[in-house]
Parts: sequence; C-alpha cells; structure tokens
Amino acid sequence: MTKVKQANIITMGCSKNLVDSEKLAWQLMQQGWEVEHEAEHWNHDIVFINTCGFINDAKEESVQMILDLAEAKNLGQIKTIVVFGCLVQRYPDDLKEEIPEVDYWMGNYSRAQMMKLLRLESSSSNERINSADGHYAYLKIAEGCDRKCAFCAIPLIKGKYISRPMDELLAEAKYLASEGVKELLIIAQDLSFYGHDMQDNELLPTLVQALSEIEGIEWIRLHYLYPNAFPEAILSMMAENPKLCAYLDIPLQHVNDEVLKRMRRSTNKKETERILSIAREKVPNISLRTTMLVGHPGETEEAFQELLEFVKKWKFDRLGVFTYSEEEGTFGAKSFEDSIPEDVKEDRANQIMEIQEQISADLNKEKIGQKLKIIVDRREAGWYYGRSEHDSVEVDNEILFETEKFLEPGTFCEIEITDASAFELEGKLLKILD
Repeated sequence: MTKVKQANIITMGCSKNLVDSEKLAWQLMQQGWEVEHEAEHWNHDIVFINTCGFINDAKEESVQMILDLAEAKNLGQIKTIVVFGCLVQRYPDDLKEEIPEVDYWMGNYSRAQMMKLLRLESSSSNERINSADGHYAYLKIAEGCDRKCAFCAIPLIKGKYISRPMDELLAEAKYLASEGVKELLIIAQDLSFYGHDMQDNELLPTLVQALSEIEGIEWIRLHYLYPNAFPEAILSMMAENPKLCAYLDIPLQHVNDEVLKRMRRSTNKKETERILSIAREKVPNISLRTTMLVGHPGETEEAFQELLEFVKKWKFDRLGVFTYSEEEGTFGAKSFEDSIPEDVKEDRANQIMEIQEQISADLNKEKIGQKLKIIVDRREAGWYYGRSEHDSVEVDNEILFETEKFLEPGTFCEIEITDASAFELEGKLLKILD
C-alpha cells in the first residue's frame, strides 16, 4: 500500500499569494495527498514555501523561513522542500547557491509547471481549498502590473498585467459560493486596470454585477483600485447594489505633485481630490482606506507637511503608512539617491499614524448608538468578533459582542454599537439576520 504524502504549505506575503497556495492545495489533494496550511509542526514529507519579494522586510522574512526549514531538513524533520513565488522569481540564482538544502525552486506560481516539477497530473480546474474561515475568500482577477511606479518592483517580478477571463472568474466564484463562501474580496495588483488589456476599460463594473448575481454571495469587497484610470462607474453601483460593500481601498501613496511625479504615479493632487469628492458624494456612507508612502527621494519637509494636512482634511476611515525602501532594479533605485535618513522616515510615518489614530477614534465614537449589519468571523475568549461592510479582513476594525447563543462563522447579525476605541468597536446583539 502506497504511503500517503503529507504536505505543509506556508504562505508569505499578500492575499494574492494565498490564492495560489489554496489552488496548489487542491491540486495536491486530488492526487491523494494530505495537505495542511501553516502547520506549526514540520514533520511532513514535503513543505512548500510561497515567498514574498516585495519589500526588504518581506524578503528577509521569507529568507529566514527558508533557512529555518533548511535546518529542520538537516535535522531529519522534513524530507523535501519546495520554494516558489516572488522571491524566487527575483533572485533565483542567489537563492540556489546560498541554500542548497532546497530540493525544488520555482518562480511565479504556475499550476502546470508545479505539477510537472512534482511529476503529478495537472488539472485545469480553478477549484481550491479555502484556507480562510470558510465564509470569505479572496478572488484574484488579474496578475501582473502595467504601472511604472518608481518605487515598486512588482512589474519586474510579475510582468505585464493580464486580466483573467470573466467566465473563469464566475466559475471560480460559483464554486466558492457552493462551498459556503458569503463574502468575496476582489483582489489584484490594480483593480482599476481590469479589462484594459482586453480592450474593455469598463469591465470591472460588469464583473462585479455578474458576481453579485451568484446565489450565496452576500458581500463583495474591492481592494486596490488605483486613482489613475479609476472606474467611476463602480461608485454608482456601490450606491445602488446592496451586495457591493461601501468600501473603497484606494492606495494614494502621496499628494504632493512633485513627489507624485517622482513616484511616476500618473496623477496629481487635483485629480486625487476629485475622485475622493465624487466617492463621498455618490456613496455618502462609504469607508475610504488608503496607504501612504513617506520618505521617497525628493520628499521635502514642505511636501511632507502638505501630506500631513491632506490626511487631516480627508479623515480617511482607514490608513496605513510605509516608509520608502529602495528596491534594486526599479526606476527609483536607478534614478534617485535614497538620501532621506531612516529616522526621518520613521518620524514622518509616526506623525501620520498619530493623527490617523485620533481620526479613527473620533470616527468610531460617532458610531456609538448606530445599528450595523455585521458578519461573524470567530469566537475567542467568550467574545464574538465580526466586521461590518466598512471593515475588511485582518486590516480593519473588528466589532466585539457577547451572547449566549451559538453563532457559526459567516452568520450575519444586527449589532448596536455601545463603545468604541481607535481600532475596535463593542456592541450588543439585536438580532440574527440569517
């Protein structure tokens, strides 16, 4: 009797990598393998590491994970190591030379290539093993990026933007719905560009409408719509379609025109504020999430102060900050000296987050007394944790409440908010909506 192979898949980096890992898991299970995600023990026949190569911290984390597993292999705890993903795509030769314990290396995930590497049969199915809590899932609608942002290495790693065909996406979403998924988180490096490579600049609204018609899908959430070539029709849909969450994740990075020019963002402050104004006008209850990048070469103190005032003015519901990290091979690394000291970068990031924390606290306190529809994510230490349509998984607010009733993850409830802090809300259960 052939021994069943046991595999562990470890995913580093973003949710886009997670989708690839979930599809790999399904492929392996079709071959009779036992598969775990992120198992804490390492006594498996084979361990897969899906790496990230986006910024220095992520690269270092991926490298350390590979080294830890190499040591475990030397101790006899692991038989085979397979490393793939962005880091390998970017530094294949260096990694192979430095870490010989790894058995197989592969760059960007390819189902056919991975199955060939493992000498297994490949299926064309888009089915996957959802590693999340079961009631939500990420739907990746494109690969690559055609943007030319000076600081970003993604186009070097992933190549040109390729939209996935709509019929393929709908089939995958229907499968996820059949497996109990109620919330779809639509992801890509840039949702705004979906369809442009297929000569259809308005394809995203069409896709979202079709997804909203799938039975079982209750919420659709959009992540990463760039301000350049922003599909404004999506805002009208957001105001009219109850399944499309009033939630816009729009990575702005900066607002000073000179910094934006150096970043090669193909937009300016005037256009940015126009989009934000239209969003709040068409969808009055919209939650705006953004990210800012401080310390980019050429960011003067005056430019930073302009960004600071912009954050105060627009009062984003959610905001994150990164400090500039020079990435080899990018336009920024070739063209500009990384001259702003790290302590200045960190200080600027901290200044923004101090302001944002107060904004978040004030906005959350305004919610006290409001009744919100939420989806239950989990139960922990006697509390239920859920999210409203204004909060995405892992990165945004959670709403805590107590009840003696048993609630499955994915249950929709109505909650009255009773207390609030900067990044957390408390409430009481009014009724179960399912």
